[in-house]
Amino acid sequence: MTETFTPSRPIWCAGCGDFGVLEALTQGLDELAVPDYQRMIIAGIGCSGSLQNYLSCYGYHALHGRVLPTATGCKLANPELTVVAVGGDGDGYAIGGGHLVHAFKRNPGITYIVMNNGTYGLTKGQASPTSAAGFRGNIEEDFDPVILALSIPGSTFIARGYSGQPAQLLNLTIAALKHTAEGRGMAYLEVLSPCVTYNDTYREWRTSVYNVDDDADYDAKDRAAVFARMIELRDQGRLPLGLIFEGQRPALESLVCSPEFQVPARQDISDPNLVQDYREALQSFIR
Repeated sequence: MTETFTPSRPIWCAGCGDFGVLEALTQGLDELAVPDYQRMIIAGIGCSGSLQNYLSCYGYHALHGRVLPTATGCKLANPELTVVAVGGDGDGYAIGGGHLVHAFKRNPGITYIVMNNGTYGLTKGQASPTSAAGFRGNIEEDFDPVILALSIPGSTFIARGYSGQPAQLLNLTIAALKHTAEGRGMAYLEVLSPCVTYNDTYREWRTSVYNVDDDADYDAKDRAAVFARMIELRDQGRLPLGLIFEGQRPALESLVCSPEFQVPARQDISDPNLVQDYREALQSFIR
């Protein structure tokens, strides 16, 4: 049996919303009985980037904004892994924003959890892409990642939770993990995760969230209707929570990893022919 990392104690500020994400992810992985040695957590840069240190799993700290291509590579190299990418709004929506668009298009079998606190908490509270206009002199409108996700036809699972509502957050986390486990592609889960030190939004978000799961007329499979509803809620100053949209499309790895192709994690790296093939491939980039 391969030994995995022994979790350490979180170093987040008391009251940080990321504690709720950690608890939901821990319970979700346990609920689905994912073995420790099959858990691969790819973390970004920021306060949320230390989350993989607090789980019994394999973990990798990616470069700033490069969580999604790294996680996609892990899934293609070994599709048997449960790959979870985690990061913050600065990491995922600023420097990593371009990768987010293409990840939705490609639909790799990974779960992507973004902890949105509306600020760069690790570097002392600068405005982030999701900061409201007026926050610390910010003159820009806040970026709405849910509306962006809906605008990309390749997206198959879009949800938003809130650290202040742990029961729903756990259900959404489990649903996201199941979505990818069933071979349906990328599950995107944004979590409203307040930064109690630099942008304490608990009171504000407690009154502005709106749970679409409680709306009897809401159809999460109708992309056009969902998009219109998201625009309407945004105009009302509301933050929608719940399963926003779920569609059907093959996962990237099912299209790339054919039975004739042995994924890298299963290849015999001692095979002289394989070694030579890799050398030639590397040389082709150098020439």
